[in-house]
Amino acid sequence: MSNVPSSSISGLLLSKQLRDLQRTPVEGFSAGLVSEINIFAWEVLVMGPPDSPYEGGTFKALLNFPQEYPTRPPKMRFVSEMWHPNIGPDGHVCISILHEPGNDSFGYEAAAERWLPVHTVETILLSVISMLTDPNFESPANIDAAKMYRQDPAEYKKRVARCVRLSQEAFFE
Repeated sequence: MSNVPSSSISGLLLSKQLRDLQRTPVEGFSAGLVSEINIFAWEVLVMGPPDSPYEGGTFKALLNFPQEYPTRPPKMRFVSEMWHPNIGPDGHVCISILHEPGNDSFGYEAAAERWLPVHTVETILLSVISMLTDPNFESPANIDAAKMYRQDPAEYKKRVARCVRLSQEAFFE
């Protein structure tokens, strides 16, 4: 359990975002707590976007929020097997809005593209869904997936189809 009580500013904000998502679900994902005693650890199900290779899949991921949320971003990791240029082999999601705020030391991302405290669970997950449809090749987290996507799209789609099938099997167990 986190040492920050859910009555902290971070905990209250996350509780509000969870209530909002439960009252008004957003198409493409569902979210809830891993455990009722820890507002900082969320489990999400991301539905494969229509007209993408991930269509038909239901992918499980974890969102872990820091005690400094919303001034610092959460970390997101897919538990379901994923094959995507912006998802590392360990399942960690690498997209700009989940990068620490401020200027990019490599000069690749503008500060406005990185984490801002206005982001919510909803904006994070909508960005992840968009990423599934439209990968960013400038800074891949999975170089092998990026290379396969560009050089052998048919093999890439077969590999993703396997992930979709595995996610369906896991979802119906």
